[in-house]
Amino acid sequence: MIRSLIVAACVSLAAVPVTALACAPDALGTSRTLVLKREGAAYGTAQHGALPLQPGEVVLTFDDGPRAESTPPVLKALADQCVKATFFMVGDNMAKHPDLARQVAAAGHSTAMHSLTHLNMTQLSPDAQAADLKTTQDIYAATFGHAATAYRFPFLAESPTLIEALKAQKITVMSVDLGIDDWLPDQTPDMLTARLLERLKGKGGGIILMHDGQDSTAAALPQMLKALKANGYKVVHIEWEK
Repeated sequence: MIRSLIVAACVSLAAVPVTALACAPDALGTSRTLVLKREGAAYGTAQHGALPLQPGEVVLTFDDGPRAESTPPVLKALADQCVKATFFMVGDNMAKHPDLARQVAAAGHSTAMHSLTHLNMTQLSPDAQAADLKTTQDIYAATFGHAATAYRFPFLAESPTLIEALKAQKITVMSVDLGIDDWLPDQTPDMLTARLLERLKGKGGGIILMHDGQDSTAAALPQMLKALKANGYKVVHIEWEK
């Protein structure tokens, strides 16, 4: 059932070039924007097929926000390096911090859903899953003024029931290619940067999972972005057809 969602031809063939706006000469920058069709596809080799990326290309994604203490420094680090990312937001956090959620979008980042309260969907009844999704969609629409185009499951615990519901609504399911375990306690910038580079070496690129709800991630992000630049990686920004 899940494999039926892996659609190789669900990406717009033309990548949109990114215009640099007052970026520092040594900034990492965003190399291009990849526009995905709204077809209910699924990506991320942890569970699905790969995005059409070239070797050395990465997609930066952040889960669990917005959070007042850590999302703003994440946004600053991205802005300092002229980088765009995708933020998978928890519905309750959007409702608590709607202005901060809109600040993410106003900065040019993509926004998407990450459930209502970060429960494991596989442990809920089908009706509870449907209610969780509907409430999250309502909060998202009230926050941003339009419907959400993508969803990431909490804990990457994908429910076949909810996958079918998302597919029927042409909502992309976005898994990951690699994570950096930034949710672990006592993570330093050096630890997270080393783990990021080590795992990228094994993968060659892909969708990176991070958490803007973590203080350690906010503290480490400037160093990690500089390390991506120093090691020749290119950032691709994901958007969806209107």
